[in-house]
Amino acid sequence: MGSGNPEPTGDRPGTRRGVRRPPPTVVTAGTARPEGGGRAAAGDAPAPARQWPLLVVLCLAGAGLLVVGTDAFPQSFRVGAILVGAALLAGAVMRRVVPSVGMLAVRSRFTDMITYGVMGGLIVLLALMVQPGPWLRIPFLEDVLHLTVT
Repeated sequence: MGSGNPEPTGDRPGTRRGVRRPPPTVVTAGTARPEGGGRAAAGDAPAPARQWPLLVVLCLAGAGLLVVGTDAFPQSFRVGAILVGAALLAGAVMRRVVPSVGMLAVRSRFTDMITYGVMGGLIVLLALMVQPGPWLRIPFLEDVLHLTVT
């Protein structure tokens, strides 16, 4: 109370009522579509047909999640995880081979291929190495694990 300066009032801290900022002078008009981000089929085709690459990846990943969720057989977790990783690997291959992949194109072609490929490869690798009874043993990684735990 003793400072003599009026307290700021308004909706936001540090602003006074009646003081307005000028409108922005630069307005973003749009962003460029990713390379290969056009329709995967002709415009007169039905909507699902225009996005067939994305649907292939989603259906394969959904099948993997369904296998994991139903737990129908002893190795269903491993098989379902391999299907999810294979879906990402299929996305990487389609991003490289198919000229127009629709909504599967998120970033540049190179970045999408690397992202889908690395993530899919890691998921498949981890699914093959999961305990108990791994289908793939890599002695180097087992040695690293023993060095970090002990």
